[in-house]
Amino acid sequence: MPHVRPLPAYLIQRFHGWKATTYAENRVWYKRLADEGQRPRAMVISCCDSRVHVTSIFGADQGEFFIHRNIASLVPPYTPDGDHHGTSAAVEYAVSALKVAHLIVLGHSNCGGVQGCYDMCSGQAPDLEQKSSFIGRWMDILRPGFDGLPDVDEQARRTELEKVAVRISLDNLMTFPFIADAVNEERLSLHGLWNDIGEGELHALDPVSGTFSSV
Repeated sequence: MPHVRPLPAYLIQRFHGWKATTYAENRVWYKRLADEGQRPRAMVISCCDSRVHVTSIFGADQGEFFIHRNIASLVPPYTPDGDHHGTSAAVEYAVSALKVAHLIVLGHSNCGGVQGCYDMCSGQAPDLEQKSSFIGRWMDILRPGFDGLPDVDEQARRTELEKVAVRISLDNLMTFPFIADAVNEERLSLHGLWNDIGEGELHALDPVSGTFSSV
């Protein structure tokens, strides 16, 4: 495959460092995970943003979280049209096959995807309106949340849209029949979180008030 290049040397060095320390010290645990399969307690839908490190935030070990990352942590509505649906497939596997007990949608501050949606909806990003834009069409999931933003300064509106994205994803999750059944039968609980990267804070969505507050 002539288009594939060798792995960068610094990544190879880091791997060997991990193999000689973390893996060597936990060899039995890794072999058990490999032999017995995964039994994660929760699924986390997080953003692709490299600054969001889910396992570090929660101090999670290998095998504890089933993590799916996409642009802006969005979940599309249930659409069984036979097309390709990566996020929906991950959700289906986590709930139906792995039977996780918790499903967490984790948004974050200064999200580039949400900013793209904001710019697109305010007429500042015509390139994202193009049918050929994968990002633009993905951010259409969030587009309905733009019109309801409060009349405050632009930064506050962007932050609010990041939290709206979490709410929309949680609402869309409930359009999946197998998720609605699991929630109604109390086999699964949904959670909404927003991470302030700069301040190192985590805000949780209150199911009664619908607002986010620091945990």
